[in-house]
Amino acid sequence: MISNLNAHVPAQDYQSAHFQAGRFQNLHPTEPTSLRKTLAITWRFFTESKVAAEPEQTLPVRTLTRAELEALPDTGVHIVKLGHSSVLLKVNGAYWLLDPVFSERASPFSFMGPSRFHQPPISLDELPDIDKVLISHNHYDHLDKEAVKQLNAKTQQFLVPLGVEGDLIRWGIAAEKIHAFDWWQEQEDQDVMVAFTPTQHFSGRGLSDANRTLWGSWVIKTAHESLYFSGDSGYFPGFKDIGERYGPFDYTLIETGAYDADWADIHMTPEQSVQAHLDLRGKIMIPIHNGTFDLAFHSWYDPLERVLSAAQQQGVVLNTPTPGDVITINQAYLNQAWWQSLLAQVSR
Repeated sequence: MISNLNAHVPAQDYQSAHFQAGRFQNLHPTEPTSLRKTLAITWRFFTESKVAAEPEQTLPVRTLTRAELEALPDTGVHIVKLGHSSVLLKVNGAYWLLDPVFSERASPFSFMGPSRFHQPPISLDELPDIDKVLISHNHYDHLDKEAVKQLNAKTQQFLVPLGVEGDLIRWGIAAEKIHAFDWWQEQEDQDVMVAFTPTQHFSGRGLSDANRTLWGSWVIKTAHESLYFSGDSGYFPGFKDIGERYGPFDYTLIETGAYDADWADIHMTPEQSVQAHLDLRGKIMIPIHNGTFDLAFHSWYDPLERVLSAAQQQGVVLNTPTPGDVITINQAYLNQAWWQSLLAQVSR
């Protein structure tokens, strides 16, 4: 929600069906952003009291080393939640990063803005060479400028929404390493298919660049595994369209956090996140976009408690790993509601 007054405003004219008058559009109407609404939400952040917005205790994080990653089999798909929406994948031996955010704050400023509840389970320096970095949209909690710059030397490809390539080029990434996607565009690379699919959200890193770049989600399919990564989205009929075209999915990584009535059409409640998983024809759901930054008015654990309850009511299989846990698609796992032990300690 914090803007950078000096953010660049792209001037490109994209040949896209949902790019009109210099800005990208959602498939379905959403409440337009206005200065009045932005000021009202900002006032809430400064004046509204919060309960348990940040954890009182140290959150569990499993430290991960490069040696442990290299010891994982070079077949199949291995998933590591790094925190918030940042995810590390090992896909048939190649390493991928989804929305890698390693900075202390999800903010354009180093001295203010939402700060981390926990450190990443592995540092940027410790990471092995990266085959692909996939970005869902350009908000600060998904596109980390310093992380991108540090990853440049060890990354072969950056897959980004239309418009975001301009940011990366200005940050020193070579244009030939960047692949910009419109919705429904696909890339086949060494028997792995990726597709950029719609979400209902918005973009912008400043006061004047709203919706100048695209936003979306990612589908990843190998010969034997399939994965969906939501980025950020309000609940919308597009989830069913994606499920019909690309499902079923072995795992869905679904946004579950930072929801509020003031922005209900661009972020989902946990109950809607579970429904999105069902629409996508997912088998196992990992809730992301929670447990790392305070970006809304609910408690830090509310997304996890509510998504667990909704999943149980809907018969959805949930996996809630701590940062650093390794999950391998098509292998058994032991799921634990790790946050509940912390809540029990606080209530004593």
